[in-house]
Amino acid sequence: MPIELVQQALDPDPAIAGPATRALFRDVIEPLSDSFELGDVDRYVRLFAPVIARLAPELDSSELIARYERVRRRGPYTGDASRVSNVFVLSRVTLGADVAVTSRVLDAAKRRFPASRIFLLGPRKCWELFAADGRIEHVDAGYPRGGTLVERLALRRELGATLGRPGSIVIDPDSRLTQLGLVPVCPEENYFFFESRSWGGAGAESLSALTRRWLEETFGVADARGYVAPEPCAEAPAITVSLGVGENPRKLVADPFEGELLRHLVRLERPILIDRGAGGEEAERVERAINRAGAPPGRIATWDGAFAPFAARVARSRLYVGYDSAGQHVAAACGVPLVTVFAGFTSERMYHRWRPEGPGPIEVVRVDGPDPAAVLEKTIAAITELA
Repeated sequence: MPIELVQQALDPDPAIAGPATRALFRDVIEPLSDSFELGDVDRYVRLFAPVIARLAPELDSSELIARYERVRRRGPYTGDASRVSNVFVLSRVTLGADVAVTSRVLDAAKRRFPASRIFLLGPRKCWELFAADGRIEHVDAGYPRGGTLVERLALRRELGATLGRPGSIVIDPDSRLTQLGLVPVCPEENYFFFESRSWGGAGAESLSALTRRWLEETFGVADARGYVAPEPCAEAPAITVSLGVGENPRKLVADPFEGELLRHLVRLERPILIDRGAGGEEAERVERAINRAGAPPGRIATWDGAFAPFAARVARSRLYVGYDSAGQHVAAACGVPLVTVFAGFTSERMYHRWRPEGPGPIEVVRVDGPDPAAVLEKTIAAITELA
């Protein structure tokens, strides 16, 4: 980890610390996380523990590393579930991961601790995906993804005050709130950590499958299911579409792919609802694609707003099409037939880990080259198979 970059990320001037922090996570931390290799997990821990200790002098980097090694290898829960008052499940912060991974943890927690209060701790937008589930309460903990390193790590004190309540356990599915389990937020004996980046070894299982297996080994809950429970809606579009890529341009397929994809969907003569995302570049891409599609008036509707209500509409649709993003995991969890265009993966294991999994038919269009015409042909074939 470049010492100069860390020093800049710790600079008291936000104008210096902000860009340096983003570069630190983009160029160092996230690549180590996205590879899903054991060696990179170890490198992340050895590199980042001293940085955390610099910001929190009461923490020792060697002890942080030793603690991490203990919690990542912790055995099954053997306590008395009836004596657990609160179960805090930490959000993964990103919407897709909270469907693919965290929702299974919530399902297992409800079944293993039927008399306990179950809390999802994280951003409100993530909890909204489960707002209609009366068992899931919310503790707001927004993670400053655009913040400085100091701001990102300052959250640990707030978390500690909440998660240290007597009679509580904490389940951490590799959350950014704890910097992937490296920051202690509660007594170690009450902490259960799913280190998702190397758990499962060299196999090709999805994160959803690995989460399910870890939950069975740790809490004795078999077949924990992925689900969403947003506030219900009456609208039921035939086809839902998302061209969002979570600010990762590597996931995009070059023009004229998106416009031609919509043109094909229009030919199916079914109502289409497409998410315009958070605005900006994504919304502009959606508008360009709609203009190129040549749809008759009223055939394509656009969604502007929060993701959870869009997820409720995905759940009621008969086909979902989009890039590798949160929408695909919602469709998979709900059994909606889906076609996902998977580009920009940095390793073979990353591709396998993030594949959607669910009870319905799923077609994954793997993008291995830069030819948009070839990707379009495969995508249309996959849509034809499901539509």
